[in-house]
Amino acid sequence: MSAVIAIDAGTTGVRSIAVFPDDRAPISSYREFTQHFPQPGWVEHDANDIWHAVRDTLREVLGALDFAPVAIGITNQRETVVAWSKSTGEPLHRAIVWQDRRTADRCDELSPHLDMVRERTGLVLDPYFSGSKMEWLLRSKAVDATSDLAFGTIDSFIIWKLSGGHEHVTDPSNASRTMLFNIRTGTWDAGLCAMFGVPESSLPRVVASSGRCATTHPDSGITGGIPISGIAGDQQSALFGQACFTPGDTKNTYGTGSFVLMNVGTTCPPPTTGMLTTVAWDLGDGQLTYALEGAIFVTGAAVQWLRDGINIIDNAKETEPLALSVTDSGGVVVVPSFTGLGSPWWDPRARGAILGITRGTTRAHLARAVVESMVFQTRDVIDAMTKASGVPLSSLRVDGGAAVMDLLCQLQANQLNVKVMRPTVLETTAMGAAYLAGLAEGVWGSTKDIADAWHLDRRFEPQPTGTETSDHARWLRGVERSLNWQQ
Repeated sequence: MSAVIAIDAGTTGVRSIAVFPDDRAPISSYREFTQHFPQPGWVEHDANDIWHAVRDTLREVLGALDFAPVAIGITNQRETVVAWSKSTGEPLHRAIVWQDRRTADRCDELSPHLDMVRERTGLVLDPYFSGSKMEWLLRSKAVDATSDLAFGTIDSFIIWKLSGGHEHVTDPSNASRTMLFNIRTGTWDAGLCAMFGVPESSLPRVVASSGRCATTHPDSGITGGIPISGIAGDQQSALFGQACFTPGDTKNTYGTGSFVLMNVGTTCPPPTTGMLTTVAWDLGDGQLTYALEGAIFVTGAAVQWLRDGINIIDNAKETEPLALSVTDSGGVVVVPSFTGLGSPWWDPRARGAILGITRGTTRAHLARAVVESMVFQTRDVIDAMTKASGVPLSSLRVDGGAAVMDLLCQLQANQLNVKVMRPTVLETTAMGAAYLAGLAEGVWGSTKDIADAWHLDRRFEPQPTGTETSDHARWLRGVERSLNWQQ
């Protein structure tokens, strides 16, 4: 009897989940943590809140097992930056979250270096990524560039805490989101570190995504000696959890934002307009696997806005039945660019828009338009991705909280004109972390074994209504009006 525990440290909460290779029902525990918005466009977390959520959920899951887990795998919200003291392990500033836009002007200043940044990192100059966040912390004197300074993404901070301060590590999937990592050489880039003024000594050691990198230490408050053997950023972890192991395999995760990733194999492609190139994983075999990525900043967060911002629903589960109560959006378009637009537009100054309202518009039309916005944003990304890669999409695997909506999945199939496949287990991000850790420790013998463990819940075949092209064209007109809004 064996189990692997995955820690899924997301943007709004942490889930620890025990995964069993014999398909028994997983055991999980979840805790939310507080979001902080000190200024418009600024988003922060207290890193200790995240750590306490990790510790408490991990304790609950360990307490429910009557045997020791084989390993722990970690997956995390990417790009979010934590600065902490190596001597005390305490955060030196609130974590700056991936959604934060405070460095937009600085990214504009660096635009003459865009081609170099894209070639080395696969990214664009946008405040979404970690490098300019680290620079802001240093320039604002929030932290000092001393030998005691540790910078890291959430995975690094969690492993530091779990290991009792003995290991400062990350994996290539997370490192490739910092704008400081050269995805062609697989190392921190001295020139990029110098450009942002980030001392390389503050950065974590880069280890394989699948491979033992640390063990838990009793000082962490967790049982000591458990191997930590898997690390991946949340979207790469979901790609792995969806068993997208062959070039061309594509998934979309409908979470707070949505992230479309396509496996493009072990050869790093050239920079691609509108798309990001990222490291998918390193299985410890000396080769990096790459992915094309389209990053959509707001999808599920728009449902939260319906609930908490304009109070037209009381619970996220109301969204689908409300949207189904009308046959279409009544011509309403909601462009949820609350924190700018990501792929394929990359406009940090875009802002949200509601267009096409008439006297007959109801809250049901707004709910339907929000669901459609998830569909249209995904189509925009996949259109750009397939054009760039030259690889036509044969199907799309979906996961994340909003993927439970049959309406969303069907509309997505109609817009893309390909089948959309939803697995029985929607927690594919956590499953990916468990698979990476279990692969390293022999729980699963190969990626084929993992692919065999993937099970289909429902396949959505395209059922075009004839309005897909005109509906999408109306959406694009709405996007045009939202661009470059904040001067």
